[in-house]
Amino acid sequence: MNRRDFLTQASILTASSFLSLEVLAAKSKHKIAYSAITWNGNDLVAIGDIAALGFKGIQLRANTYAPFKDKPQDLKDTITKSGLQLAMFSSGNVSIQDDITKDIETHLNHAKFIKALGGKSLQITNNSRPKDRLPTTEELKKYAKNMSEVAKVVKGETGIQPAYHNHMNQLGETPEEVDIIFNEMNHKYILALLDVAHYTQGGGNAADAVLKYKDILYATHIKDTKVTDSKSGYQFVELGQGRVDFPAIFENLEKIKFKGWNIIELDSVPVKGRTALECGQTSKKYLESIKVNF
Repeated sequence: MNRRDFLTQASILTASSFLSLEVLAAKSKHKIAYSAITWNGNDLVAIGDIAALGFKGIQLRANTYAPFKDKPQDLKDTITKSGLQLAMFSSGNVSIQDDITKDIETHLNHAKFIKALGGKSLQITNNSRPKDRLPTTEELKKYAKNMSEVAKVVKGETGIQPAYHNHMNQLGETPEEVDIIFNEMNHKYILALLDVAHYTQGGGNAADAVLKYKDILYATHIKDTKVTDSKSGYQFVELGQGRVDFPAIFENLEKIKFKGWNIIELDSVPVKGRTALECGQTSKKYLESIKVNF
């Protein structure tokens, strides 16, 4: 090969390499939001901090409903002016009781509020886990049935998409329980919000779960967990500070071409004296360190 041919070939390879990097970067683009829960009810501060961190979405909780239910436009304007979208709204629990009239009313009211804020989805959880035994398959199926009935009304009347959030100390703690609930839900009305830290803490492989439930995956909670000597035996921490395998999770999210919101959530500040904003900065730096673009 003469010098001219060598330089030509090298130029082609260099251009190809840059193109591959550009394609990889495009594939790695994720919708990342951040939950306001860490700010412990100071949601207006949370909106400003989350926007300042550079995230594009926010998850709010049901505590915002009472002060803003009669003036949702005020809250919507604040969110919009900060350059954020309402990625998810924590709507509360659905019970396994026979009469779920109150549950339907609660979530329907929240859905109407979410719609006024410009949001598209709400999160459902559960607080009916037995304290002295494992839940039965029948209880798990009843929960899935009740959620589906609530979701049918919510989605039918408002268009808001309900999503079930797996959770420690609730129905849907272990991978086996989650699997029953996910499979028994009516996917026409309710989809999955996979919390990767709760799923890991419950004994599951969250990266595998992304692939397993790809057809019903609506959103994720991006959270980390570490083992401690506390009463619970674990603590939720900033991203990269625990044992959740985020590179594998994001690799599988890319593999399934996931387009939904990935919401960073930290229930509370894990170290006394640290601020919610500082926690957010730590998690953002970690995502950057593993080349997650958002």
